[in-house]
Amino acid sequence: MFAEFGYGILVVSFLVAMYSLIAAVYGAIEKSAAMVESSRRAMLLTFPLLSLSAAALVYLLVNNHFEVAFVYEVTSRSMPTYLKVTAWWGGQAGSLLFWAWLLAAFTSAVTIRKWERDIEFLPWVIVVNSITLLFFLGMVVFYENPFTRFWLVGGSVEPHMFAPLNATLFAAPDGNGLNPLLRHPGMVIHPPMLYLGFVAYVIPYSFAMAALITGRTDDRWIRLTRRWSLWAWLFLSFGLVLGGRWAYDVLGWGGYWGWDPVEIAAFMPWLTGTAFLHSVMIQEKRGLFKHWNMILVILTYSLVIFGTFLTRSGVLSSVHAFANSPIGPFFMAFVSLTLVVSIALVIWRWPILQGETEMNSMLSREALFLLNNLLFMSVLVVCFWGVVSPLASELFTNQKVTLGPPFYERATAPIFAALMFLMGVAPLSAWGHSTIQTLGRAIWKSALAALVLTVILFITYTQNYIALIGFFLIALVLLVTLQEFWRAARARQRAQSENFFTALTRLMGRNRRRYGGYIIHISMMLMAIGILGIEIFQTETQGALAQGEQLNIEGYTVEYRELASWPDEGEGVNYTRAVVDVYENGIYLGELTPRIDYYFDSQQNMTIPGNRSTLKDDLYVLLVDWEPVSNAGATFKIYVNPLVNWMWIGSLLFFIGVIFAAWPDRDPAEEPVRAARKAHQSSAAD
Repeated sequence: MFAEFGYGILVVSFLVAMYSLIAAVYGAIEKSAAMVESSRRAMLLTFPLLSLSAAALVYLLVNNHFEVAFVYEVTSRSMPTYLKVTAWWGGQAGSLLFWAWLLAAFTSAVTIRKWERDIEFLPWVIVVNSITLLFFLGMVVFYENPFTRFWLVGGSVEPHMFAPLNATLFAAPDGNGLNPLLRHPGMVIHPPMLYLGFVAYVIPYSFAMAALITGRTDDRWIRLTRRWSLWAWLFLSFGLVLGGRWAYDVLGWGGYWGWDPVEIAAFMPWLTGTAFLHSVMIQEKRGLFKHWNMILVILTYSLVIFGTFLTRSGVLSSVHAFANSPIGPFFMAFVSLTLVVSIALVIWRWPILQGETEMNSMLSREALFLLNNLLFMSVLVVCFWGVVSPLASELFTNQKVTLGPPFYERATAPIFAALMFLMGVAPLSAWGHSTIQTLGRAIWKSALAALVLTVILFITYTQNYIALIGFFLIALVLLVTLQEFWRAARARQRAQSENFFTALTRLMGRNRRRYGGYIIHISMMLMAIGILGIEIFQTETQGALAQGEQLNIEGYTVEYRELASWPDEGEGVNYTRAVVDVYENGIYLGELTPRIDYYFDSQQNMTIPGNRSTLKDDLYVLLVDWEPVSNAGATFKIYVNPLVNWMWIGSLLFFIGVIFAAWPDRDPAEEPVRAARKAHQSSAAD
C-alpha cells in the first residue's frame, strides 16, 4: 500500500509541477496576475506532496519491505534505523527523489517571499524551477522509480511497479545492505550537503534567466540571490570537506583527495560558484562584468546538472558513482538544451548587458578580481579536460586513458599559487585605480614579515623550495588579512573613541560581507597548511610483523601486540582488530586499534585506521592483512601525515566565515520605510 501511495503522489507531483509551468508561462505572456498566483500556489504544493512520497519511502526502508527493489538494494535487517533512513540517498532512485524534494523545498521558500518590488521576475523564476523539477521528477517517475516492487512471474523474479498478469508479490528474506563505505557518519552528512549546494544554485540561475527574459539587467537579481549563492557555496564547500574527511577515515589510502572523477564533478561547480561570488561584487560596486556574471551562473547550473549526470550515469569508474543507468542520455540532453537556451538568452540581451563604467587600471580591485576569475576558470578547464578526455578517448578510440593525480597536481599547482598571491594583493588595491607604488607601500611590511617567517621555516623545518613558496604565500595572505582587520579597527577606534575590541566588533558587524570574506580567506590558508603538509611531506612504510616486532617511521615506533577477530550477528559484521603500541623517540604514547570490518549482507570490507592526531602530524596505521589461523603475524601500512589537521581546523573556521558573511543585513531600500514608520510611531506617542 505504501509503495502505491508513494508512487501515486510522485505522479500527482509531476502533474502539479507541469500545471505550475504552463500557468506561469500563460500568466507571464497574457499579463494575468491570477494565473501567475495560481502557478505560485501550485509550486508551493509540490513540497508537501513530495514530502508525503518521501515519508512513504522512508517508512518502507525502516520497516524492511524487501518486496520493494530499492529497499532490498540498500538496506538489510541488521542495519540500525538511522542508517536505513539515510539509505534514502544511498542509492540512485532514492537520491533522485531526494534531489527533487530539496528543489521543491527551495522553490517553495523562494515563492513565499514578498514579490511586490519584483513581480515581473516571479513567473519566470517559477518556469525555470518547474522545468528543473519536472526533469528530475520525470527521471523518478518513468525511469528510476524507488517504489518498484518484485513480482514472481513464471518462476522468475522481476521488478515492476504494478503486478503483471498471473504474478504474485515476492519479498526477499533480507536485503543486500548499504555499501559499507556509505555507513560512515561523514557519508551520512556528505551527500545531503552536496545536494543542498547543487539544488541551491538553481535559485540564482532562475533569477538570472528571469532577468534576461524580462530585460531587467540591473543588479537587482544579484541582490535578491546573494544569500542563496552564499548558502549554496557553503553547503557545496562543506560537502567537499566532509567527503575528504570520509575518504581519509574510510578508504584506507592515507589521503583525503584523490582527484577522483566524481570528486571533481562536485568541485567544478564550486570553482564557478566561487568565481561568481567574487564577480558579482564588481557588478554591485562598479556596474561591470554583467555578461561575465550571467555566463558564470549559467556554467554553475550546467555543471551542477552535469555533475549529477556523472555520478548517476555509471560512465565513470569511482567509489562514489552509482551503477550503470539508462538515464545518462537524458541528463546529457537536458544539460545541452538548457545550456544552449541560456547562452541564446545572453546573446539576445548582450547589448543591454554592457557595463556602466570602464576598467581604467590593470591593478584596480576589479581588474584583480577579473584575473582571479580567469584563474578559477583555468582550474575548471584542467578539471573538465581530466574528466572528459578519458570518456572521449574511449568513445572515439575504444581505449580508455586515465589521467591520475599527478596530471591534476602539476597542472593546477601554479594556478593555485597565483590565486593565493592574489588573495594577498587584492584586499590592498583600490576600486577604480591602483598603481604598483600604492600596492607596494601597502604590502611591503606583510611581505617582509612573511619572508622572515619563510627563512625561519627554511632553517628549522624544510628546505623544499615548493613547500617554502607555499608557506610564504600562506603567510603573506594571513598577514595582509590580519593587517586589514587591524588597520580598519584602529581607524574606527580613533574616529569613534572606542576601545579596540569594541571598534573591531562594530566594524565587522557593519561590514559582514567584507569581513566574513576575510575570515574565509584566513580559513583557506589554514587549510592550505594542511594540504601542503600531507602533499609534500607525507611518508609511508609497510611491513609484515610477528607479535612483538616493530616498524619505524619518522621518529615513531609501532609495535604489534595482538589481534582478535569476532562476529557480531546483531550488527551483521565480523570485526578484526589489531592492537599496536606507539612510541615516539622511545617514549610510550599509547595504543592504536586499526581494524577491518566485514559486512555479511553486502560481503564487503571496510578499513578503519588507527589514528593519532596532533597539530604536528597524524600517525595513521592500517591493518592490511593477517594470519587468521595462527594469529602469529599481521601486515600493517603506516603513514605519517604532517600538518593535516590544520585542514580540518580551517574548514571549521570556513564554516563560521560563510555564516558570518551570509547573516542577513537590512535591505537599504527598506530603510526609508522603516524610518518613516519609526517617526510616525514617535509622533503618535507624543
